[in-house]
Amino acid sequence: MLATRQIKGARAVRSLQILVVDDDDADALMISEALEATDSNATVERVSDGREALDYLRREGKFGDAQRPDLILLDLNMPRMDGRETLAAIKADERLKAIPVVILTTSGATPDIVSSYQHRANAYVTKPFGLDDFEQTVRQIDRFYREVATLPTSND
Repeated sequence: MLATRQIKGARAVRSLQILVVDDDDADALMISEALEATDSNATVERVSDGREALDYLRREGKFGDAQRPDLILLDLNMPRMDGRETLAAIKADERLKAIPVVILTTSGATPDIVSSYQHRANAYVTKPFGLDDFEQTVRQIDRFYREVATLPTSND
């Protein structure tokens, strides 16, 4: 069942299940805090690298009870399996490829941007350096995927 609620008289919007894939503890905390400061009621889970992300998404090992996320926020620069490899694996997997993936990274390098879109990233966002700008960016991503975009259901 899909949880819905009304915001300020607007149409019903959904609460998102968001998977944050980022090895930086401070960035992961800022993402969670930015979402907590909104009225989104998002559920945020976090893993630290691509291997953990794939285990989570495939419900393997310690992630056997993991919920399928509505949205993935994926950093590019991580140990073990980086975001580039992770994105390619997600989009190559029939069970996972419909999940929207937003690259949220410090890299503004053109090759990273081009490669991410070639591997079917849904958006590419460079992390702002200021705390307020970072939080605002995360809130805008959340708002777009909750209120504007139509997302596939977990059965799609």
